Amino acid sequence: MTTPLSTTTASAHRPLNRDDFRTLTLSALGGALEFYDFVIYVFFAAVIGNLFFPPDMPDWLRLLQTFGIFAAGYLARPLGGIIIAHFGDKLGRKKMFTLSIFLMAVPTLAIGLMPTYASIGIAAPLLLLLFRVMQGAAIGGEVPGAWVFVAEHAPANRTGIAVGTLTAGLTAGILLGSLVAAAINTRYSPEDVAGYAWRIPFILGGVFGFFAVYLRRFLQETPIFKELHANKALADGLPLKATLREHASAVVVTMLLTWVLSAAIVVVILYTPTYLQKVQHIAPALALQANSLATLALTLGCIVFGAAADRFGARSTMLIGFIGLFASSYHFYTGLPGTDSTLLVNYTLTGFFVGAIATVPFVAVRAFPAAVRFTGLSFSYNVAYAIFGGLTPMLLTLWVQRDALAPGHYIAAIALLGIALGFVPLAGRKHSIATTLARA
Repeated sequence: MTTPLSTTTASAHRPLNRDDFRTLTLSALGGALEFYDFVIYVFFAAVIGNLFFPPDMPDWLRLLQTFGIFAAGYLARPLGGIIIAHFGDKLGRKKMFTLSIFLMAVPTLAIGLMPTYASIGIAAPLLLLLFRVMQGAAIGGEVPGAWVFVAEHAPANRTGIAVGTLTAGLTAGILLGSLVAAAINTRYSPEDVAGYAWRIPFILGGVFGFFAVYLRRFLQETPIFKELHANKALADGLPLKATLREHASAVVVTMLLTWVLSAAIVVVILYTPTYLQKVQHIAPALALQANSLATLALTLGCIVFGAAADRFGARSTMLIGFIGLFASSYHFYTGLPGTDSTLLVNYTLTGFFVGAIATVPFVAVRAFPAAVRFTGLSFSYNVAYAIFGGLTPMLLTLWVQRDALAPGHYIAAIALLGIALGFVPLAGRKHSIATTLARA
């Protein structure tokens, strides 16, 4: 059963005020910096592999173990997310929202300062694994926590722009990581990067993180949690137990929505640059340039589709957004390699329609009652992301051996799933999820 997002304190239909803008700005900035911390590792995976594993190890095995440590961050997301969300529903959104970014800043800075295999031997990859697990646990609490935090602060008729802006901040963190990595590799020689310059992005990330912790001191607890606490209406016992027992349908739908979100991000933004180079034989510089434009368009798209959900409702926005993703992605992948200009234009357009994922948190934060909202969203999102985010690259790697258009087929299927989810009834309600939410 869906419940309105806002209580009497925040339910008034009003424009965003100065406090709302400050909350959105600080939250989006912190989310961008935390996502930067999480993804910067992958941009220096080859260098890290050479420095943190035995020099006599075969290159393929070294790279495999390096990416295995990267994947450990994804596997740690559900556990970290569940624990942080549990206390977020018990002790307050703001405390856990601030804790998550602190837990990200510490291991990021530690990676930038830690000794390599040449200095401490096998302890180097073990410490690297520990720090990646800490990062994964932190990001598991950050994303759902940020969505809940900004949604509960915003007025009911501005939920979409709130979660859309926050999601745009998260995607901007990916773009920032890409730009910093490009700058480091342009400014320094390969020898300097391997010698010391690879540490700079991690040290910057740690410093950014502590700065974001400081900024979040100026945020206020959400009005909804304050009311729950004042009325002694917090969840009894374990919020996760109540969520699974009483809101199983909301969990399933949110997991499917997360599948759509994770697939769009992982395939279009993270997987496709390598696909363009390895399968379509497009020059790395051009592939990365196109990817940067697509990521920038995604950031803009999150804001546009979030605002559209407020204006037109979730169902209409999901229909337009995911139909656009279906058409633009097929046009993009079937037109490859094409010319330089068509690559840039078509990839950018597809990236914009990936921004329809802003409808996912719009629906998900309203699918759970306030008392278990953080736990319900965090459990559903992180478990689904760990499964689908981890399996999708492996699936496509195998599939593309048989069909070069595999990414296009996969995104098209995911877009159809996104369209269908707008019509799925939740907990026996007569109205669809999107219709119910649009009227909340």
